[in-house]
Amino acid sequence: MSCTIDKTDYEAEIDSQVPEYYEFKEAFSVNSGIYKVSIEALNGTFYKGYNELHLKVINTQTNEEINSSKVTFLPILSNTDGSTTSCPHSYNFEYDATNKYYSGYSVFINESINADSWKIYLSFTASNQTYKADKVATVEKQNNMNLNMTAFTGKDNEQYFIALIAPQKPTVSENPLTAGIYKYNKPTTAAGTFPDPTQYSYSEVDNYTLKLDPRMPEPSMGNHSSPNNKDLTQEDDGLYHGVVNYTMTGNWTLNFIMLNQNGLIIKGTVVPTDFTPGVEGVKSELFIDTLF
Repeated sequence: MSCTIDKTDYEAEIDSQVPEYYEFKEAFSVNSGIYKVSIEALNGTFYKGYNELHLKVINTQTNEEINSSKVTFLPILSNTDGSTTSCPHSYNFEYDATNKYYSGYSVFINESINADSWKIYLSFTASNQTYKADKVATVEKQNNMNLNMTAFTGKDNEQYFIALIAPQKPTVSENPLTAGIYKYNKPTTAAGTFPDPTQYSYSEVDNYTLKLDPRMPEPSMGNHSSPNNKDLTQEDDGLYHGVVNYTMTGNWTLNFIMLNQNGLIIKGTVVPTDFTPGVEGVKSELFIDTLF
């Protein structure tokens, strides 16, 4: 007997368009008392992967924005089997006085599919009173492969997430590459009243290194690489920055090896340097596919 192994349809992928979004629009809103909480995201949509979020609290009677409130944000995914989980996110949103909104992020790990659903739980204070609100949110598929993400368990048995943040649309050149690296914080206490944020806690990973080896994996490209790439390291914004040199348009695989602050490999394998025309390229055990 025999079987068929699914292969990547590289030609179909190359024919697809790479979307770009630069305008923030309201993606979510909910009311509590006389207040409305509005969350803006790129294109007015929550996508699977990294989402920069701008949040405003508005008094609906005076139309004034609240700027002294403590704001918390907790996304919860309810699964068909009754279990719940979350995703890397800013629990406490910080007020940006220059732009006059609360800023944060959420790395949604799944799109909204069938009975699996996301719900956003919010709290804020106004006039010395705490308000709470929650509402179902829709998370769409990310059609831009340059903003893909991956989730995995490291050799240290910790759960990690890597999300590409920039560029949205690379060019044939050396492109600044930005990614977020996050870790699930295993609870140390029993769960309290749902949704207890201590059970859904995530943090940015500090002082790791993401070694980068980009390749063109489709058979006609022989899994060739490119020069002048730079590994990703953490900068002051908490994100990881490096350089990926795309020497031509098409499908690329970003092969990674992730090292912790002590230089120990958490995940990833070396990709062979062999030129393999006619054969789909070997990938690291830790990779993210891109396309432009």
